[in-house]
Amino acid sequence: MEALTKAEEKVMQILWSLKKAFVKEVIEKMDDPKPPYNTISSVVRILVEKGFVGYKAYGRTYEYFPKISKLQYKKFTFGQMLRNYFDGSYETMVSYMVDEEQISDSEITEIKKIIDKKSS
Repeated sequence: MEALTKAEEKVMQILWSLKKAFVKEVIEKMDDPKPPYNTISSVVRILVEKGFVGYKAYGRTYEYFPKISKLQYKKFTFGQMLRNYFDGSYETMVSYMVDEEQISDSEITEIKKIIDKKSS
C-alpha cells in the first residue's frame, strides 16, 4: 500500500462514505468551488491503478467502489506516522501528545480507562 495524495484521499473519503458512486456523485459531495469533472475522473482512474478503487461498467459509464477499507488505510497511515515521526515508539508519541497538544485531564483519564480495560 502507498500513501495517497490529498486529492486522492479526499476522493477516497467520499467513496468510503457513499460505498459506491459515479464521478458526478463524488463531485456533488465536494466543497465549493467544485473541481472539474475531468480532474476527479483522473484522480479516480489513478486510484483504480493504485488498487484502492474498483469499478463496474455500465456501457461507457463507470460506478466506482473502494477496494481498500477506511480501517485498512487508517492502520497503514498510522503505522507510517508512528515510524516516520515517533521512531516507532508509542511512548514517544503519547509523550508528544501530552506535552505539545495539551491533552486535558479528562482525556487522559479516558485514555487510562481504555488502557486498563485492554490490559484486563
